[in-house]
Amino acid sequence: MDTNITQELKVGDKFPLTIKRIGINGEGIGFFKHVIVFVPKAVPEDVIVCEVTDVHPRFLNGRIHKIRQASRFRNPETPALADKVGGLDFAHIKYEDQLKFKADILRESLEKYKPYAYEKYNIRPTVASVQQEKYRNKAQFPIQEIDGEIRCGLYKTGTQELVDLTEMPTQMDLTMSAMRKIVEIIKDLEIPVFNPKQKSGILSMIVIRESVEFNQLQVTFITRSPKFIKERQLIERIQEEIPEVSSISQNINKEDQGAVWGDETKLLWGDEYLQEDINGYIFNFSPRAFLQLNSLQTDKLYDLVNQALEPTQRDILLDAYCGVGTIGITMSETVKHIYGIEIIPEAIEDAKANAKLNEVENADYYVGSTYKIYPELLKDGINVNSIVVDPPRTGLEGSMITTLNRNPVDKLVYVSCNPSTLAKDLVRLAERYKVVYLQPVDMFPQTPHVETVVKLVKR
Repeated sequence: MDTNITQELKVGDKFPLTIKRIGINGEGIGFFKHVIVFVPKAVPEDVIVCEVTDVHPRFLNGRIHKIRQASRFRNPETPALADKVGGLDFAHIKYEDQLKFKADILRESLEKYKPYAYEKYNIRPTVASVQQEKYRNKAQFPIQEIDGEIRCGLYKTGTQELVDLTEMPTQMDLTMSAMRKIVEIIKDLEIPVFNPKQKSGILSMIVIRESVEFNQLQVTFITRSPKFIKERQLIERIQEEIPEVSSISQNINKEDQGAVWGDETKLLWGDEYLQEDINGYIFNFSPRAFLQLNSLQTDKLYDLVNQALEPTQRDILLDAYCGVGTIGITMSETVKHIYGIEIIPEAIEDAKANAKLNEVENADYYVGSTYKIYPELLKDGINVNSIVVDPPRTGLEGSMITTLNRNPVDKLVYVSCNPSTLAKDLVRLAERYKVVYLQPVDMFPQTPHVETVVKLVKR
C-alpha cells in the first residue's frame, strides 16, 4: 500500500477512479495508487472523477464529482429524493442488480471474519421482495418548526437537516397521505412543534404504522413533555378526517438527542393494538412492538425460516429474541412446544396475548436476556432440540454463543439483519455447527440492508 499517497492528498482533491466492488455498507470501492477508496452511491464498473472528502492513513473517503462512464448496473430512473433523504441508498442501482450486490455484501462480511470453511458456504441467490416500492409499513417522521414554517418528513442523509416530504418511494401511500393530513391539522390547531434552535415546542415526532391486511393506522405522537396542548381537538379532527386511524397514542421523550422513544407510552384514543396477518395468524402490535417493516415479504421470510428448521412434532423449540412471538406462533402447529424469550416486558405481554388470540396452547414466554434464561431452562431439564435466533443488529451475546456451543441442538436457524455481526458470530458457532446454507432475503428494497436465514446443524 502506498501510504505516501494519503499524506500527499487533501480534502477537495480530485482523481479518476474505476469502481471495482460493493463494500459491506453498500458504498462503491475503488483503488487509487493501491489505496482503497470508499465512495457512497458509486456502483461497480462506474468510471468517475472522485473528490476526496476525508483522508485516513490507510484509506480515503470520497464522493462522486462526475460520472465519466456510467455502470451497466445503474438505474436510469433513480428517484429525485435519493440524493436528499436516507432510506434510498441503493435506488441508483437496477433492482435485479441490488439483489446480486446484497449477496456480495454477505460474502464481503464472511471474507472479513473468515468463519471455518466459509469459502465453501452455500450462499443462495437473494430472494426478491414482493414489492420493490411502497413496502414500508411504518415511518417515524420528525416534525419541527424551522424559520416559522412547520416541516415534517425525514432527515437529509447523514445530517439533522429535516426535509419536508409529501411523498417517499418506499413508504405506503396511506401512511404518507395520513401524515400530510395530520400535519395540516397540527398547523390549523397551532399545536406547539419542536423548534431545534430555541429548544421549545412540545411535539417532536409523528410515528405511523399501517396494517396491510386490515387497512388501519396506528398513530403515536412523541412529545417532549407529558402535557399535550389541544390533544382532544387533534383526536377529534383525526377521527373525522382520517377514518383509517384506529389507534392514537402519546409517547413522552424529554431528550432532544438519542433514542426516538421515551419509556412512557399512553393510549389516548382507540384500540390498544394494531392487528396484522402473518401467514394466516393474527398478531397484535402495541406502538413500540417490533414488526418487520415489509409486511408482504414477512410471510416469505417466515416460510424460509420454516423450510430451514424443518419442524416436526418431536421439536421443543426455543424462539430466542422472540419479540411479540411471531416466528414461534407461526410454527406452533408443527412443533411439540415453544419457549419464547425476549428482554422487553411489553413484547412478552403482547406475545402471550398473541398466543391466546391464535388459540396456541403449547407456548411459554419469559422476560429477560436470552443468554441468562436459556441456561435456566436447561437446568430445569427442558430438553430443547431446535432453536430459532432472531437477534438485534448487534448479533448474539458472547455468553449466548457459549451456551449454544456447550449444549448443541440438532437444528439451529439464525435470522440475521446484519451480515457483519452474523459473520462474526459464525466464527464461534462453526466450532460446533455445520453451516448448511445461507439464504439472503430482500426485506428492504432500495437500500443495502439484507436479511439472511442461516440453516445450521449440529456437527
